[in-house]
Order: sequence, then C-alpha cells, then structure tokens
Amino acid sequence: MQHEVRGGADTPSPTDVRKTPKKAAVSGWVGSALEYYDFFIYAQAAALVFPKIFFPSASPAVALIASLATYAVGYVARPLGAFLLGQWGDKHGRKNVLVVAMLMMGMSTFAIALLPTYGQIGVLAPILLVMLRLVQGFAVAGELGGASAMIVEHAPFGRRGYYASFTLQGTQAGQIIAAAIFLPLSMALPAEAFNSWGWRIPFLLSCIVVLAGYLIRRRVDETPAFLTAEAHHEVPKAPIVHVVRESGWNMVRAVCMALANVIGVTTAVFGAAYATQPGYGIEMSTTTYLWIPVLANIAAIIVIPFFGNLSDRIGRRPLMIVGSLSSGLLSYAYMFAISQKNVALTVILAIVMWGILYQMWNATFVSFFQEMFPTRTRVTGFAVSQNIGLVIIAFLPTVFAAVAPPGSENVPLIVGSISFALAIIAAIAAWSTRETHRVHLNQLGLPDAVPVPREEYERLRTESIEQPNAGQDRRKAAAGSIEASSSPHR
Repeated sequence: MQHEVRGGADTPSPTDVRKTPKKAAVSGWVGSALEYYDFFIYAQAAALVFPKIFFPSASPAVALIASLATYAVGYVARPLGAFLLGQWGDKHGRKNVLVVAMLMMGMSTFAIALLPTYGQIGVLAPILLVMLRLVQGFAVAGELGGASAMIVEHAPFGRRGYYASFTLQGTQAGQIIAAAIFLPLSMALPAEAFNSWGWRIPFLLSCIVVLAGYLIRRRVDETPAFLTAEAHHEVPKAPIVHVVRESGWNMVRAVCMALANVIGVTTAVFGAAYATQPGYGIEMSTTTYLWIPVLANIAAIIVIPFFGNLSDRIGRRPLMIVGSLSSGLLSYAYMFAISQKNVALTVILAIVMWGILYQMWNATFVSFFQEMFPTRTRVTGFAVSQNIGLVIIAFLPTVFAAVAPPGSENVPLIVGSISFALAIIAAIAAWSTRETHRVHLNQLGLPDAVPVPREEYERLRTESIEQPNAGQDRRKAAAGSIEASSSPHR
C-alpha cells in the first residue's frame, strides 16, 4: 500500500528543507534596522520638530502634548496591523508578510517628507500627518513578529535565543541610524533651516530603505516549520480564533510583559521632550540630547547577543524579570539627572538603564514570546500580544506631559514611579509564565510540552554550536532511508 502524499508537487516535505539560521538572522537584522529607522525618525521629529511646525500654539505644553499624541497614534493602528498582518504571516508565510510590511512602511514615511506644514495649509497638515502615522503603525506591527518567527524557526535547538536576538539588535541599529541622520543635520543647519526643510531629509531617504529592504526580503527562505505545516494542511483559516482559544492566557501574559517597553519611551521620547522643550526650563541642546539614544543603542547592540545567548543557557524568565525591574528602578535616577541639567550623568544613566539593563529584557522577549505559541499561530499570537502592550505604552509620553506638564514640580518622581510600576507588572507576568528554552520547536505552545532534561539539552546545544548542520543531516538521512525502504518496487 502506497503512502499518502500530503501537499502538491511544489510543496517541500519537512526533510527537503534545510534550516539557514545565519541567513535568516542577517536578513532579520537588516530588515528590522531599515524598517525601524523609518518608524523612529518619526519619534525624533515628534519630540524635536513637529510641535513647532505642525502644532503651533501659544502654550508650549499644548503643542508638545499634541505632537506626542501623533507619535502614539502610530501605535493605535498596530493592533489592527498585528491582527491582519499576523494572520497573513500564519496563513501565507513569514516571508510574504515581511515584504508587505516593508513596502507599506517605506511609502508612508516618504510621504511624510512631502507634507506641507500648518502654516501652509492649516489644520489639514496635522490631519494628513496623523493618517500617514496610522499607516506606519499598521505596517510595523507585522515586522518584528514575522522577522523573529523567521529566525526562531530557522534556528537550531538550544540557540533560538541567540539567533532571535539579532532581530532586536537590528531595531536598535535602526534607532542609531535615525538619530545619526538627525545629528549632522541639526549641527550643520541653522535652526530655521532645520525646522523648515532639514527635518525632511531623513524621511526622504526612506525610498532607499524601501529598495534595500525589498531586495533583502525577496531573498529570504521560508521557514521549514511553516512549510511543514503547509504540507500537512495544518495552516488554520482563522489563526486569531485559534490563538485566542488555545493560548489566550499566554497572550495576556505577553501583553503584560510588553509593558516593560516603558523604559524606551521614558528614555527616548519623553526624556527628549523633558530635556529639550523650553517649557520645562532645562533646555539641553537638541544636538547634545540626540547623542543619548545613539550611545545607549551602541551599548545595546554590543550586549544584545550576549543576553540572547545567556537566555539559551539559563532560561528566558530570569533575564525578563531582572531586566525589567532593574531598568525600571533606575528610571528615577535618569529623570533626576535630566532635572539637574547634568548632561554627563544623564548620558551615563541612559547607557546603563536603556543600553544595558533593559536589554536583558529586550534581547530575550523576542524568543520568549515566539516560544509561547505553536507554529500555526505563532506570528499572530506574538504580533497581537506585543502590539496591544505597545498601544498602552505609546500614550505614556502624552500622559507624562499631562500629569507632569512644563512648569510642574516632581517630574522625576512622577514619571519614575509610573515607569517602575509598569516594570513590576512585566516582571510578575514573566514569573508566571512557563520556561520555554528547553522545549523542542514542534512542542512550543502546547500545554503538555515536556522540556528536554538539562543534561540532554546541554549536549544538544553544544552539538548545534560545534556542528550546526549535523543533527539536520542525520534526520534527513534517516528519513531518506525510511522512504527508500517503504517505497513500492517499480
């Protein structure tokens, strides 16, 4: 009796597909860097330029709140983008969703560069800005979920945390590039020229970003895990229904853990406004403050692979807990340093808080979140959970500016307390989640998944480091022998 063949002639079997973790990691790094460059140049402009040209007001506080609110609007669209693009990635493949997200992000960013200001067309200018920010948020919602799923599913057992961390290293690089583009412009141009046309240059450069990202994403191989699920007809028609029904509590935990992103918002968004906007009376130079995220992210790029590798050794939960609590606690000191106009201390604390301590959490969450969901709903579960959490975080700069407006006292205490409280929630959620680093890929997200014994895990992990393709080659050879022995004679 012949064996049933699942899938068509063009559908690879599980043994026909070779994992390519290095290729997936490189493409994830570059793609994330390019796409998050687009997203974060808006954050820089919202804090430094947009209050003056899109939201003129007699009150600096009103203009700042309005500008930071448009930054948050980009996150409002993210749950919808996560819902649609996450399902696209689970139904049509990780590669497809990454190309779609890149094209949408690049085109909307380029369009922002062409916008007239409030002084030219009045209220229509901020309306158009908000619409384009919504498209940005929709697009970026599918980026990290798709890219990290691509890497986790290509990575060898025992190395998922290390390889997945390169996606986050790419997002930090995107932030460095965003600030690095603004820095020479703000230094070289007079303030009037920078506010008139200089700020548009980083947005115009997104056309190059789109082309480079598209070429990179077109060369990425689809993951063996998705191709296997597709060949076995295990791809769900409605992934969101399945992930809510089967992994609902894990989604809630992931949303709570995502609140640790408050650290980046406190440092780079509200911190920039607090330090540079005239209403607060601190008035650090824009050029000086733009160096803070650059230096902090350089430190992050260095330590992220280390923490990703450490999570493969000791587990995801310890780093998620320690990283969120330690960086949240240090936010008090960081805001205090700004209030004292101590530039050197502000830079040091930003590097320690955001560039090192927070990166324990940041380098680890991408693999941890992916490992909380099974293959058939992985992108949807990750994207929806992460982006719901980010929606909550996105409005914090506006909340900070409202509860601690220009002219108010105790800004460091107010902002630091909110940041630390959210970090505590994130740590508790991580503590309540099952450890995943010793669970095989095909058992991830299953309630009855059994971790590999520690001794066996260490052996397999060492093997994957020393001979990354050995295990897969043996599996393919064994599968070929079984197929040959079971095939009928012609």
